[in-house]
Amino acid sequence: MSAPAPSASPPRIPARAASVPGSGIREIVMLAYGREDVVHLEIGEPDFPTPAHVVAAGDLALATRNRYTPSAGTPSLRAAVAERLHRHYGLSDDPESVVVSQGAVQGLAAVMAVLLEPGDEVLVPDPAWPNYEMQAVLLGARPVRYPLRPERGFRPDPAEVASLITDRTRVLVINSPSNPTGAVLEPALVRALVEAAVERDLVVVSDEVYDQVVFDGVHANAAATAPESVVSVFSFSKTYAMTGSRVGYLTGPSWLLPTVARVQEPLLSSVSAASQASALAALEGPQDVVGLMVDTYRERRDLVVDRLRSAGLEVDAPAGAFYLMLPLADGVDSRLAALDLVRRGVALAPGTAFGDVARSHLRLSLASSAQQLSAGLDRFLDWYGATSGGKR
Repeated sequence: MSAPAPSASPPRIPARAASVPGSGIREIVMLAYGREDVVHLEIGEPDFPTPAHVVAAGDLALATRNRYTPSAGTPSLRAAVAERLHRHYGLSDDPESVVVSQGAVQGLAAVMAVLLEPGDEVLVPDPAWPNYEMQAVLLGARPVRYPLRPERGFRPDPAEVASLITDRTRVLVINSPSNPTGAVLEPALVRALVEAAVERDLVVVSDEVYDQVVFDGVHANAAATAPESVVSVFSFSKTYAMTGSRVGYLTGPSWLLPTVARVQEPLLSSVSAASQASALAALEGPQDVVGLMVDTYRERRDLVVDRLRSAGLEVDAPAGAFYLMLPLADGVDSRLAALDLVRRGVALAPGTAFGDVARSHLRLSLASSAQQLSAGLDRFLDWYGATSGGKR
């Protein structure tokens, strides 16, 4: 019997999947991956070890109760999260108001899957973490960017955001403390954004992954303004230096959370039992490690800002998260600059990875050691001087 003839063309990939853009951050990460000759300042991953009691709790769970868990999370972790949110932000202390997710990114994906249909519009910050747009495109929705201009300290103008709302808009995404800019939105600004969305019957999806990494000012929880119109998403990854455990959580309206919890089942069945045990230990254990990490990030921020300003660069000192935006010369393509800088021995994320507004900026991560930051700045400033800020 003869072999079947090969088909003329491969099967068609649906347009929604084919249209999902690649991550400009990952491009640099993979280019510099495993290279010891490169100073790595491109990715937001804490260089601190995961606290010992957090690791021990996960190990014990692996040895004694490594089983499936409920799709919405273990009851003990949901209760501990609800207690934290009630204590910090005055939100409900009902465990049913919490869904545990596989990192914040999967929690956001579940919420978007519940809220969006093909053709809907989603307002997203610019610059912003690129996964918001990637998730919207995968669902057939259209991301619409609202600007966070450098001259405003990378903060949005509520009136400008409101002007972009159309009959197709379903979701407004806000993010504070911000990745990539490090901006922290003051409570009045968060309230104004939420109120603008509520007036037009939008749901606010508030990314608050860095809520405990604040240097100046205070973190404003969006859900406290309008609990029935806001989903707030959090993570253990950055706060407790446990990015590999992949545990996040979210809280939101009573009309929405049961559906999000149900959607968890086809998406992931359940989050790792060991990871949830680690997360519970992180919440219930000593919190001084969080303060130590935040103090260290603040010291690194001050070191980097002082060094850059001494070199004549005008930079905004980030008020939270652990990122800083480096301005290049006007009109410079930051992707080309980032590629060139890898060749010069330092990896930084290009502003083009986060939207249009920061096309001539680079994102520097403060999650590396002071020694790494100093070495990376030496190489960046040498390149900056030699190229006139990237022009050459």
